[in-house]
Amino acid sequence: MNIEPIGTVKSPVTEAGDEGWGGVVSEIHLQESLAAGLQGIEQFSHIIVIFFMHQSTFDLAADLVRRPRERPDMPLVGAFAQRAKHRPNPIGITTVELLQVQGRVLTVKGLDAVDGTPVLDLKPYLPVFDCRPGAKIPQWVERLMEGYF
Repeated sequence: MNIEPIGTVKSPVTEAGDEGWGGVVSEIHLQESLAAGLQGIEQFSHIIVIFFMHQSTFDLAADLVRRPRERPDMPLVGAFAQRAKHRPNPIGITTVELLQVQGRVLTVKGLDAVDGTPVLDLKPYLPVFDCRPGAKIPQWVERLMEGYF
């Protein structure tokens, strides 16, 4: 499998954290050769960013089953039952607000990726695909996400 980054994140955040990403404004610098692929994206208020969490690590013994954010008030759950950065394949996916498009640079808000993160793909946020009314989540997730955005 060969996956090449389509761009890079430019962010004021240089080290990954577990909270406070909602207010972060960052830029995605697309490769020049792909800039034409942004045509029409400015019509969307939100986009989905798929990225490679290049600073992430994964230790099978420590990360496969753990408490989200290492919080003692959280249950022990598997890596696939949480959105933690410690994953077998460190692929991140986040829906962000699209603030501006200038040439090949997208300014976004709420991207939980550090400076220098390789971007793998961009997709427009489409509620018909990306929002599922009535979706069920465990109560601990609601507690975990308080104040995140």
